[in-house]
This record gives sequence, C-alpha cells and structure tokens, in this order.
Amino acid sequence: MFKGSIVAIVTPFKDGKFDRDSFRKLIEFQISNGTDAIVPVGCTGEAATLTHEEHKQVIDYTLEIVNKRVPVIAGTGSNSTAEALELTEYAKKAGCDGALIITPYYKKPVPEGLYRHYKQIAEQVDIPIILYNVPSWTGISILPETVARLSEIKNIVAIKEASGSLDQVSKIISLCREDFVVLSGDDSMTLPIMSVGGKGVISVAANIIPAQLKNMVHAALSDKWQEAQKMHIKLFNLFKALFIETNPIPVKGCLYLMKMINLELRMPLTPPSEETLRKLENILKQYGLL
Repeated sequence: MFKGSIVAIVTPFKDGKFDRDSFRKLIEFQISNGTDAIVPVGCTGEAATLTHEEHKQVIDYTLEIVNKRVPVIAGTGSNSTAEALELTEYAKKAGCDGALIITPYYKKPVPEGLYRHYKQIAEQVDIPIILYNVPSWTGISILPETVARLSEIKNIVAIKEASGSLDQVSKIISLCREDFVVLSGDDSMTLPIMSVGGKGVISVAANIIPAQLKNMVHAALSDKWQEAQKMHIKLFNLFKALFIETNPIPVKGCLYLMKMINLELRMPLTPPSEETLRKLENILKQYGLL
C-alpha cells in the first residue's frame, strides 16, 4: 500500500507557533514535485516537542491541504502505549491513510513488550500501521523475529527501517509475509535497501529535493538500477549534509536558506550554528538549490 518517495515533512514555526501558511506551501511543493505520500508529525516534524493539541492540529491541517491527493501517514508513536493508542485513534478518526509508530523510546522494552505494544494498538485501531525502527534515537532495535510476528497482524503492513543494517533488512524480508513492505528510514541507505527488496523511503531529503528523490526511487522500482545508482551517487553528499547536526536542524536550515520557512525549532533543539549554515549554503549552491 505504501511505497515510493514519502516525505517526513518538517513542522514550520513562526513566533513559537505552528506556521500554517508556510506549511501549506511546503505541502504544495511536495505534491507538485511528485512525492508519493506525506508523513506529518514524525521525528523530522518535531513531534516530541509538540503538545497533543498541536499534534492533532498538524494532522488535521495536513489532511485539509492534501485533500486526498496523496496518502497521509501520521506519526503517532510514543514511549507510552496508552498515549500512542490515543494518537493513533485520533489519526484514524481524522481520516489518515496510515500511522507511523516509532518503537517506544527510553524504556527499552524487551521483545515481548514491543510485540504487545504494537499488537494492542493494531487490534484496537483499524488503520494501516508502519513500524518505525531507529535505534540511534530510541536506544532499542526491534528484532526481525518480532517484526515477523507483528507482520502476521493484518493491518501492520510495513516497517520504516533506520538501523543502518542491510542484514537486518534482509532478515526482515526473508521472515515476513510477501506483501509486507520495508521502507528506508535513512536517505543514504535507500538504494542499498531497495536493492535487497525495499520499496522506497520515508525521507528527510525529500523536504528539499522531492523530485530528485522521487526519480531515484521510481527508477529503482522500475528496475532501472544503473540510472538509480547514478542518482544515488550524485545525491550522496547532500544526504550526508542533512545530518551534520541533529535532524531536523540541518534540513530546516536548508529550507530557511531556500526562503521557504523561518529558522525556528522547538527547544531543546536549537537553530544551526553559523558554521553549519555556511556548509549548508555551500552544498545547496553545489546542487543548484540556491
């Protein structure tokens, strides 16, 4: 159900509040450049620093602007099962096409705890669910065997994999049902993951290069591997530049330099340093984005 180039969209702020005008422009920029789906209020969308009311406002406004033109997959994860369940229920009621649910952070549940966490949400909310594995952020990695158990639940349809391990991805694909989808959670790993059976990416870089990301991913989906490889190599330095500080600091810096948003982040995240801005400005010029 979910494949291709999917943007993990930033949440723009103005004077400390959700900037609806800039957000509308960002979404129109994505849709006009062929992005396959939009993920609001994920990690890149600074969900952890939004109030629940703001979280729901961003979901509602995304759905309003998108107006069914592409799928909307809301970030609804939490380190609390009850909280993740509440947000997922809201996403379903609001009309989202799916929910992206990060592994519970900080608490480091055992595999059985992870299984029960997702199972409870999936059984109580009839919405397509994408698991999200990003151990560098959460402190825990979901085992392929646990993913396989969860894939037996009909509405758990995919995983966003940001472990950095092709072995992890390969084992998930080998253990899970045939129609279970693996998506890259790391732009620089997208093509390697697709080479072993992945179906696309939930992307940070797509915030600034949606058309290029879409072209690379769709080339791979069409078995045009040489073409996709050339695009991957061409974009590689840009992929890496977006992580020279904690995400989403660099990508918001790029969007600011591209005059698309204000340079605001929610504490404890801070704006990029002057040195980082200079580096980002240089790389954007190299890629013809300024």
